[in-house]
Amino acid sequence: MSASIPKTFLITGVSSGLGRAFAEGALGAGHVVVGTGRNPDDAEIFAALAPGRAHPLLLDVTHLDAIAGAVSEAEQRAGPIDVLVNNAGYGHEGVLEESSMDDLQRQFAANVFGPVAMMKALLPGMRERRRGHIINVTSMGGFITMPGIGFYCGSKFALEGISEALGKEVAPFGICVTALAPGQFRTDWAGRSMDRTPRSIADYDAVMDPIRAARQAKSGNQPGDPARAAQALLALVEAPTPPTRLFMGQDALDLVTGKLAGMEAEIAQWRALSQSTSFAS
Repeated sequence: MSASIPKTFLITGVSSGLGRAFAEGALGAGHVVVGTGRNPDDAEIFAALAPGRAHPLLLDVTHLDAIAGAVSEAEQRAGPIDVLVNNAGYGHEGVLEESSMDDLQRQFAANVFGPVAMMKALLPGMRERRRGHIINVTSMGGFITMPGIGFYCGSKFALEGISEALGKEVAPFGICVTALAPGQFRTDWAGRSMDRTPRSIADYDAVMDPIRAARQAKSGNQPGDPARAAQALLALVEAPTPPTRLFMGQDALDLVTGKLAGMEAEIAQWRALSQSTSFAS
């Protein structure tokens, strides 16, 4: 896909997975990409992808105090950022009762607080220029849920809500916000990149053991193609009116459609009780 007008992207977490695919796709289309990562060796590899257009930026998005300075450095090197892709994050697997509050805080630090800090750092410039596109990589788990990933789903639900509300706040300034919600893609998300709480309560064995085994077995065999996801991202940034939310993958579409049908049925079943709580007219 060739871009009509080259843009400058800032993509977090480009060392692997969807972040790397997004960066390679944008660079292949002629764009400039600032890519964040935490490892100096990965930064050198990233810079070599497209010398002069691939700008590595050492940054851990959970280090909130470092983000404003890093964004300023990025724009000094690469110019004003047109597209922010908040991709960095990870998955946590563990039933709620077995998982610690520290697990929850770390999950939200990476998946919510870091992305919000990135948006806050870039919004003043986008608002002044009256243009920009923020793409927050959420998940189908930001709408549907599965047992054993409650903290992850909670973090993605939060980012979905923040994205949708922000889009309404900044639309008058020509800034678009899209929540990009992938299904299962062939990355390391369910493999080495996932944080797994050790099992400790036997009552949950019947729920968790099959789920954990199936997820580990499917790692590396997921149906989603990261390269095709990158092409979808490029189509989004070229769209004159991008969507508030884009689900990626047939699996995501099937699960979301099923949940919507279930929600409609439940709302209908309990409509009278819902209506009973209003003042009588």
